[in-house]
Amino acid sequence: MYTIAALYHFTPFPDPAALKGPLFDLCQREGVKGTLLLAREGINGTIAGSRAGIDAALAHIRALPGCADLEWKESTAEEEPFARMKVRLKKEIVTMGQPDVDPRASVGHYVAPADWNELISAPDVAVIDTRNDYEVAIGTFEGAEDPLTKSFGEFPLWWEENKERFHNKRIAMFCTGGIRCEKSTNYLLQQGVEEVYHLKGGILKYLEDVPAEKSLWNGACFVFDGRVSVEHGLKEGPHELCHACRRPILPEDRAKPEYEEGVSCHLCHDETSEADKARFRERQKQIALAKKRGERHLGA
Repeated sequence: MYTIAALYHFTPFPDPAALKGPLFDLCQREGVKGTLLLAREGINGTIAGSRAGIDAALAHIRALPGCADLEWKESTAEEEPFARMKVRLKKEIVTMGQPDVDPRASVGHYVAPADWNELISAPDVAVIDTRNDYEVAIGTFEGAEDPLTKSFGEFPLWWEENKERFHNKRIAMFCTGGIRCEKSTNYLLQQGVEEVYHLKGGILKYLEDVPAEKSLWNGACFVFDGRVSVEHGLKEGPHELCHACRRPILPEDRAKPEYEEGVSCHLCHDETSEADKARFRERQKQIALAKKRGERHLGA
């Protein structure tokens, strides 16, 4: 059983490059895999490994400047959810492209999962899903607004084009683990929205804490690891990943004529050229050969 830790923390790192090597080396020694992003604004990512390995990685991160009060969300998986460990340097730990946005200055009011249903059921509250379109497609809260964004960087433009629809409304926002809402709520406050709320701990914490029979969540929640999706109780969901477009699909989608393993699915078949598909077929061939040798191909 693998322990999975999803984390983020906004804190100033004057020299994130200096943190990269020691963090990567620690994770390698402890057999921890996943992806961690470092930027001047903090750290973000998801890692998986043994209980002891995750504890060691978290202890290392909490010892970084300003990270003593780091919070994270844990779940488990029976199969290893990551193929390797990556520590990457970024301009932002979640890309919004708004240099004036600073979650350390101010964010919306945190709402605990136990209080979320009451808030989003109020008639004067508009609920906004800040995730990307492919994430929203497999699950969201009842009545939530879908901005249909393909990346988080599109959210400010969507808000500018749609803000009049939310005049005199309280705004409640949510995302997978909470990090996108740290920025989106700060952005709305800067835009003059007076009452902004967001789900503390994100969808993952809601699915962990709120029983299915009391839930206003419909569907599954996309996660950025080998599980692909989770449901209530953080139970692994039914979705698989199309390894051509990286979007979640259901097992029955494999029977559709557009599906070819590692090459295309019904969502992306018409988005790639024949040259792309030929390249994907060669990659899939190498994955199959590695599997026969008892190895795991990094492209799998």
